[in-house]
Amino acid sequence: MEALGEAGLHFDELNKLRVLDPEVAQSTTELKEECKDFIEKIGQFQKIVGGLIEIVDQLAKEAENEKMKAIGARNLLKSVAKQREAQQQQLQALIAEKKMQLERYRIEYDALSKVEAEQNEFIDQFILQK
Repeated sequence: MEALGEAGLHFDELNKLRVLDPEVAQSTTELKEECKDFIEKIGQFQKIVGGLIEIVDQLAKEAENEKMKAIGARNLLKSVAKQREAQQQQLQALIAEKKMQLERYRIEYDALSKVEAEQNEFIDQFILQK
């Protein structure tokens, strides 16, 4: 039997002639099973990482959308503020114009009141002369 062992031939537990030493064959089988387990775990890990990447991508898209909404809202607020400022300036110019018009009307009223007073005085003098 030792002559067979030296030649690289061995008998297994079923007394079949094998080229590999039974211990080496057992180690090879165990390594094969461990490799299968490792490959399964790597596959699960890849699925988990793929799911995580999808979630992170979705969150990034949502964050980008919210960022764009915030930028749009900020621009809208700036636009509204500028419109209000322009409207305020227009109203102030209109107030100034109306004040000037009021002053012209006062001057015209004073002048017409003076003319009315003179005409009433003339009428009174004309009536008294008759």
